[in-house]
Amino acid sequence: MGRIFEVRKHTMFARWDRMAKQFTRIGKEIAIAVKVGGPDPATNPALRRCFQNAKSVNMPKDRVEAAIKRAQGKDTENYEEILYEGYGPHGVAILVETATDNHVRTVANVKNNFTKGHGTLGNNGSVSFQFKKMGVFKLKPEGLNPDDLELELIDFGLEEMGEGTGEHDEPVLVLRAAFNDFGRMQKALEEKGITPISSENEWIPVSTVELPEDQAQELLKLVDKIEQDEDVQKVFHNLR
Repeated sequence: MGRIFEVRKHTMFARWDRMAKQFTRIGKEIAIAVKVGGPDPATNPALRRCFQNAKSVNMPKDRVEAAIKRAQGKDTENYEEILYEGYGPHGVAILVETATDNHVRTVANVKNNFTKGHGTLGNNGSVSFQFKKMGVFKLKPEGLNPDDLELELIDFGLEEMGEGTGEHDEPVLVLRAAFNDFGRMQKALEEKGITPISSENEWIPVSTVELPEDQAQELLKLVDKIEQDEDVQKVFHNLR
């Protein structure tokens, strides 16, 4: 087991702005999970995953409970999940996951950010073929035997396992499974009594590009701008 490949991260958000954005993102994920599977985490695996992710970013319990209550209301927003694809400056591939109640507004904002950032918004399928959608689970390494765990989880869809970093750059074990095996992997971890720090569906680049620092910063400035949009959930790119 070696260090698992991770694309370049950036920290252009101020800490509190980033935290607020994370709370908003998870709040939308909770709303979608409750709409689909109900408010009981015991019977709703997607909602359990939201709880884990909320805890990983220190989202207050009262905000989590408020998000669940809002999702059960008659007048709550119905969010549609839409993936946008494009290229940033210097040919870097970008995927933008959104959750929106107004797709006209969202596509206009995303396109405007691409254009101002010297990028191009593409059509469906123009970029996503360069990525692989996978379930990504991050675990605390304490008390775990990575070699044994790897062997035990292969039958549940484990494709990659290695060392990585968490939200606060702490060491973590990173497990990756095919998107279709996400539920199997989540259930296998639960049955072993292992609670992930976080569990997400992510777009992992098949290959990456490397840029000089000034060009990389230009690309990351665009990524940061896109991430700040209220309808954007996550942004993925293939910059090494």
